Amino acid sequence: MNAFVTGGSRGIGRAIVLKFIQEGYGCAFSYNSNSQAADDVVKQARAINPDAEIRSYQLDQAHADQVEKVVEQAQEDFGEIEVLVNNAAINRNNAAAFMSNEEWDSVIQTNLSGPFYFIRQFLMSMIGSKYGRIINISSLAQTGSSGQASYAASKGGLVTLSSTIAREYGAKGITSNIVTVGYVETDMTETYLAQKLSKIWMEYCPMKRVGKADEIADLVYYLTTEKAGFINGETICVSGGLTYVP
Repeated sequence: MNAFVTGGSRGIGRAIVLKFIQEGYGCAFSYNSNSQAADDVVKQARAINPDAEIRSYQLDQAHADQVEKVVEQAQEDFGEIEVLVNNAAINRNNAAAFMSNEEWDSVIQTNLSGPFYFIRQFLMSMIGSKYGRIINISSLAQTGSSGQASYAASKGGLVTLSSTIAREYGAKGITSNIVTVGYVETDMTETYLAQKLSKIWMEYCPMKRVGKADEIADLVYYLTTEKAGFINGETICVSGGLTYVP
């Protein structure tokens, strides 16, 4: 089994890549700019499983031509790729009244158009093999989040995109699901109002703790297996019981 993970050089994406390697998958992953972080993930993966196939690919997924080129190269390098995990995302926080066109466009293109480009590019090979697992990583912001109009819109759109793919291609042996992530300590959350959000999270989360990237990776891995073959079109929330941030 081979997988492709977007944004695999850090945080949740890195945990997913390493989980796949641990389970014996071959794994391709993309990164935007930090080649050192990508190289570190490759080294960690080879330490876990020296025989595993692992490769990184640099791209800006907001551009369809770059996605097409990288997917074609990954398919040439790995052969068949049965699993796609859309994890990469950015945010540009601002109140809606003051949000610039660039802040809106960059987030929508990266967080919503980018996953669509990847899904579209992989679908034909998945249809041909009558097997595919698409897992899209979302956020509690998918139902709305103050100060994050573009990010919330992109994550809400990702939910409906995933559901549509599930309906269109379930009969072809392809499943498409959302994993909605609560507060997990990653590089991204360290820069997103970390102290304020952490305080709110600890106050309202029924489990009174933040999540771990490995917990997300474990669920994502399960959704790629044949045992999860009847889970399709679902949004699975991994947030310790907190379904929205007050």
